[in-house]
Amino acid sequence: MASEDGTPEGDGMSERDGMTERREITVRRAPKYVPFLILGGLVGIAVAAVIAYGRPGNETYDPGTVFGFFMVLCGAGGVILGAIAALILDRLSVRRAQHAVVEAVPEAGPEAGQPLPGAERQDPEGQTPSAPEHPHDNGHEAGPRS
Repeated sequence: MASEDGTPEGDGMSERDGMTERREITVRRAPKYVPFLILGGLVGIAVAAVIAYGRPGNETYDPGTVFGFFMVLCGAGGVILGAIAALILDRLSVRRAQHAVVEAVPEAGPEAGQPLPGAERQDPEGQTPSAPEHPHDNGHEAGPRS
């Protein structure tokens, strides 16, 4: 949709007065949950190994069987404790959130009369100029070429 003066609506810029759109945002550092869950599980497995192999046990049970049993229990407990730690850190990050104001910047492009970054320039005759060679490159040296 276009407004009555011919400028499109909702693009964030008013061409008449050069004003840009300003918005207030909330910036916070939230933890990633998956690393906390994995770390909790690994710590739980390490605790299970200490329980199974670090203590003298009953001779009727194989230490590998004891380790497998405690690995399930301690691994699940470690994952749960990792999730709780991530949730606590997430709540703390909400309290420490900061507010900022952002401003839309007009993009460079053919409409603005500026070339896009990385675009090839053309001669007035319509041909693309060749890239200047490096002054120390005689063409016989090994190495990457662009």
